[in-house]
Amino acid sequence: MNVLVLLIPISLILGGLGLAAFLWTLKSNQYEDLEGDAWRILSDDDEPPK
Repeated sequence: MNVLVLLIPISLILGGLGLAAFLWTLKSNQYEDLEGDAWRILSDDDEPPK
């Protein structure tokens, strides 16, 4: 039972860190262009190697 005194705060801190990281990615527009990378990888605009 004493281990719960340690595990509950640790889990709340880790959950808060995960939420903070998610909110940071929302603020920095990480999810703005979801289809751009998919189309960019399919485009064949690369120059051939010399």
